[in-house]
Amino acid sequence: MERIGKLPKLYLAVVFIILYAPIFYLIFYSFNSGGGMTNFESFTWEHYAAVFEDKRLIVIVLNTIIIALLSALVSTAIGVMGALAIYFMRNQGMKNAVLSLNNILMVSPDVIIGASFLILFTMIGVKLGFASVLISHIAFSIPIVVIMVLPKLSEMNPTLIDAALDLGATRKDVMTRVILPFIQPGIFAGFFLALTYSLDDFAVTFFVTGNGFSTLSVEIYSMARTGISLTINALSGIIFVVTVALVLGYYALNRKMKAPLTGVKK
Repeated sequence: MERIGKLPKLYLAVVFIILYAPIFYLIFYSFNSGGGMTNFESFTWEHYAAVFEDKRLIVIVLNTIIIALLSALVSTAIGVMGALAIYFMRNQGMKNAVLSLNNILMVSPDVIIGASFLILFTMIGVKLGFASVLISHIAFSIPIVVIMVLPKLSEMNPTLIDAALDLGATRKDVMTRVILPFIQPGIFAGFFLALTYSLDDFAVTFFVTGNGFSTLSVEIYSMARTGISLTINALSGIIFVVTVALVLGYYALNRKMKAPLTGVKK
């Protein structure tokens, strides 16, 4: 029995080693004073300094952050409204159809979505650049937010709304004081997931970026094609640390939000 109990832990350990070993290998050589990833000569910060001295790279990082924040905010707002619309649909057939369409967008290959947006922007005359990337990121993030918010709405007891209306609350009060506070964890989860997807996306962004505009994922791909450079390692290390900080921040915020509820139950 003890051996069986250890198997899941061993399996998890192997999975985490496979996933994280290449990342830590890459970060380890970002501190190498040599020019390659085969022989570690001595510790240095020069590759990280090169990242911060590259003004074009800094602009690309800022572009990526702005796109991610704006797309996450807009897609969260639209996704919450979409989830509410689906939840309050009375026609079950229509509700299932809309949910199926939403799920199809979730599982569709990024290459297909990117090519579709490229054709669309070309047909309607939208110049490829900041606007095309932002619209694309908002579009593929909305289904993610809907999927994160809908389960919280399903957990909500419908009698809460009826009770609020019976006590004289307006529909605006019901929305702002009953529904939105209840689904708040789902809203935050959707926002952070949309933010992560936007920061990470390459395939869709690659199709809709134009000359003079780029995001971090596309830039790293372009840099990697020219040959091995430890500047890529340093940049990837920075991105990894920032991503970990975002995840820890999300969990800290989530725990702080749950703390008052735990106190009330006691």
